[in-house]
Amino acid sequence: MNNKKIILTGDRPTGNLHIGHFIGSLRKRVELQNSGNYEPYILIADVQALTDNSDNPEKIRSNIIEVCLDYLGVGLDPNKSTIGIQSYIYPLTELTVYYMNLVTLARLQRNPTVKSEMKQKKYGANVPVGFLTYPISQAADITAFNAEVVPVGEDQLPVIEQTCEIVNAFNRIYGETLTMPKAMLEQNKVCQRLVGIDGNAKMSKSLGNTINLKDDSDTIKQKVMSMYTDPNHIHIEDPGQVEGNTVFTYLDAFATDEQIKALSEYSTLQEMKEHYKRGGLGDVKIKKILNEILQQILSPIRERRKIYENDRSQVMKILKDGSEKMLTVALQTLDNVRTKMGINYFKDKSFIDKYTN
Repeated sequence: MNNKKIILTGDRPTGNLHIGHFIGSLRKRVELQNSGNYEPYILIADVQALTDNSDNPEKIRSNIIEVCLDYLGVGLDPNKSTIGIQSYIYPLTELTVYYMNLVTLARLQRNPTVKSEMKQKKYGANVPVGFLTYPISQAADITAFNAEVVPVGEDQLPVIEQTCEIVNAFNRIYGETLTMPKAMLEQNKVCQRLVGIDGNAKMSKSLGNTINLKDDSDTIKQKVMSMYTDPNHIHIEDPGQVEGNTVFTYLDAFATDEQIKALSEYSTLQEMKEHYKRGGLGDVKIKKILNEILQQILSPIRERRKIYENDRSQVMKILKDGSEKMLTVALQTLDNVRTKMGINYFKDKSFIDKYTN
């Protein structure tokens, strides 16, 4: 008997994944997969990506393999985690349509995540319907695989809340059918929403302020050395600000005290912060320490990625096998949903008998 808890998570294939993805969710996925207590399903969410890239489908198409390579590079194991392409799993679309009847337009427009993203993209009244309704599509993704756990960042909590509302509504109207999911948050607040290397609110592919998982060592170093720090920390002897200092934000996210001790004269990160705050510690030095730590983390990821990059037929097989497995599971959920809704007409003996005898 399989007592593993089912996880559903994924990413939009709009570009290479970066260290914000790694620290926010990818690292956790690998940890959960390797614990032996979870069965992860991971979607490459191309349908969702098309909601705001419908005029550039090649962007999505060209990044399907890239995202999968990033997954394999960080250590997601196709023998332990199932990776599939969202558009291949066509029952998700039909589930989305049924769930649309359980959500009002006003409720969608109140969703803080959607509102924030609409404002960022300056949609106004011209928002594509697909984009406005993507939380319903995500509810279909989550429920199709009976996911009990959904690892998310803090900004995605409203989407999980909306999924729970849909599950409640469906189960109330049609009877217990769908599994109620729970969000799993990264405990380190810094990791939930990593700032960009320019100090902007969030590391984002669209803003170009990322360190990608596939970046080579020279590129990583260049990006780290260009990072935003404290603009008032002009001379080494000047007192420095730690809060809002991107380098220290990254050290909070990635560094351990053991690494700090091995790479500097400080015993802990806190000790290094105190020196910076009172003056006498330069930005170049803290950037060099951060660069070394990121190189240690990203080098093995890059090497694993290259192995799969040299055998793309294997990557295609992983995606095809995973998509087929996910399709089978989603079809069963769809069949259950249609039966509970009373629209599985040709499988319903009472319906057939009533109108044929």
